[in-house]
Amino acid sequence: METALAKHASKLEVDMVWRPFQLDSSLPKGRGKKVLDAYREKFGPQMVERMVPNMKKVGKEHGINFSYGGYIGNTFDSHRFIWQARETGGSAMQDKMVDALFAAYFEEEKSMGDPDVLRACAEKAGMPSEITEKLLNDPRIGEGEVEKERKHFRNKWNCTGVPLFIVDGRFPLSGAQPAEAFDIVFEDILEE
Repeated sequence: METALAKHASKLEVDMVWRPFQLDSSLPKGRGKKVLDAYREKFGPQMVERMVPNMKKVGKEHGINFSYGGYIGNTFDSHRFIWQARETGGSAMQDKMVDALFAAYFEEEKSMGDPDVLRACAEKAGMPSEITEKLLNDPRIGEGEVEKERKHFRNKWNCTGVPLFIVDGRFPLSGAQPAEAFDIVFEDILEE
C-alpha cells in the first residue's frame, strides 16, 4: 500500500485511519501467551508451519524482521491507544503509534497487552505522558468508541482477518496485497 501511495501521492488526498480488530479477544491482559502457541491454537500447526516462513520472507523484502519468540496478550488496550493517538494528534500521531506497536510486537517480541509496552510506544509516538497515564489508569477511556468501531467494521465488511484495507470507503482489499492491487484501485478513483 505504501509503495502504491508514494506513486500516486501528488494526485491523491489521503487520510489513513487505523481501525480496531482483535484476532483473539479471549487472550488475557498483560504478557499473555507465547505467540507461536496462540497462533497454533488459532490457525492450526500446519498453517503456522507454512505461514511463519512466508511472513519472514515477505517481511524481509519490505524491511520488516518478523520474530515469533515473544508473547501476545489481549490487544484491546492497544486499540484504545491507537484511537487516543488520533484524537490527540490526528493521523500523524496515530501512524506513529501503530508503527511503534508493530515494531514492538512483530520485531522486538513485546506484548501489546503489556502496559509498559503501551507506555513506551505512546512515548515514541509523541503522546503527552498525562494522557498516557490516564489511559493506563482508566480502562473506560476510549472503550466504547473502540468497541463500536470494532463491531461496525467487522459487520460492515465481514472482517475476519487483517490486514483489511478499505480504500475510499468502498473498495476492500483483504490480506497482504501487492502494490499493483492498490495501483488499480487508486487509478480507478483518479479516473472518476
